[in-house]
Amino acid sequence: MADLLELSARIIDSGVADEPVNRITNELSELGDDLAIVESFSHSVVLRTGDGLVAFDASHSNTGVAVTDAIAAWATEPVTHLVYTHGHVDHVGGSRSFAARWGEPVVLGHENVDARFDRYEQTNDWNIQINARQFGGIRQDLGLGLENMDERNAQWRHFVPEGTLRPTVAVGDEHRFTVGDEEIELHHARGETDDHLWAWLPGRRTIMAGDFLIWNFPNAGNPQKVQRFPIEWAAAMRDMAAHEPELIVPAHGLPIAGTSRIVEVLETVAGTLDTLVEQVLQMMNEGARLDEIVHTVRVPDDVLARPYLRPFYDEPEFVVRNVWRQFGGWWDGAASRLKPAPDGDVGTAIAELAGGTDRLIERARVEADNGNLRLACHLADFAAWAAPDDPDVHRPRAEIYRRRRSSELSLMSKGIFAAAARESEAVVAADPSTDPSAEPTP
Repeated sequence: MADLLELSARIIDSGVADEPVNRITNELSELGDDLAIVESFSHSVVLRTGDGLVAFDASHSNTGVAVTDAIAAWATEPVTHLVYTHGHVDHVGGSRSFAARWGEPVVLGHENVDARFDRYEQTNDWNIQINARQFGGIRQDLGLGLENMDERNAQWRHFVPEGTLRPTVAVGDEHRFTVGDEEIELHHARGETDDHLWAWLPGRRTIMAGDFLIWNFPNAGNPQKVQRFPIEWAAAMRDMAAHEPELIVPAHGLPIAGTSRIVEVLETVAGTLDTLVEQVLQMMNEGARLDEIVHTVRVPDDVLARPYLRPFYDEPEFVVRNVWRQFGGWWDGAASRLKPAPDGDVGTAIAELAGGTDRLIERARVEADNGNLRLACHLADFAAWAAPDDPDVHRPRAEIYRRRRSSELSLMSKGIFAAAARESEAVVAADPSTDPSAEPTP
């Protein structure tokens, strides 16, 4: 068993994360008497009550069997209660493995979980596509253990895996229940999702935080997903801090012990979100357009360097856009983009003005060589929209987007830019003159 509490204390106190903090080992570690965690995607935290086990989250369908194996090796009792911190598939998909091993438990989840599952069914193929893009092209561990997640996603046919258990107890704003010797309080707050719960175990002074704390910059801006709620997120973290917990266990990342250390982490994350939101709203009130806000609002580098706030998954720029969406709608303030021309028409016109797609894509290469990858990607897209089947355009476009991917920190940016590169690589591969043995640009 790993000493996870010692590891998290060392990393937080030193400010140095010299090893992964988000691990997918599927190994169980004890956190205290009758309390254990299985580090997975997501974690499953298990509480022995004297009258069966209570599990917080069931992990992913791909890891559910490994998680239940680890739990069964630790305790002979069955899991009688399963708490969903929220309805994302990496937290609920493994529930079918729980049911297969122990029979269907009492499943507690917020009342919006059912609506989430219904929405996922209505948009099944869309969700498979965007998750393949979000996690696609990952060839290295970013501290999340998501190697080859694009290949895994490509195998999915049902975004919510068949057999996933729905809640049998719908939780509102608060819910209290007792199992054996353990009292458990569930609290609802909007944050990454509108169906999120965090749990307070008063007898243990322990919090199960779900995805409110993920040891990365908060996932409050995801560019492909529904609205996130950074203001309520920060308020929830301050509510947790007010309970003065002695242990907090997130669903991703390391558990943390020690009230002062926990409160520091929670208050720092909450303050970072609050400050970011305040900057965006101030500029909105001053009449700034989204473009100016995106390129002005910043989180200080020393804050982003903290081991639990690094932008390796989501990033502040995306949260800025989500705040704008929450308070200002989808229009970015530029009149031409209210009812824009088709991308193909824009690309064709710009290519004509530039003197042809070859000159346009060459300028994109020059900008990339000069380190201006943002502008280079715009120009490469204009050229590709003007010449959607031209391998001589798509070959450099793929190269530019591979370079862009390599320059980014966040998994979301890397996944989307890798997907753009693959689009162009597919056009090149379809050209009869392409050497089939040639390797894609790394």
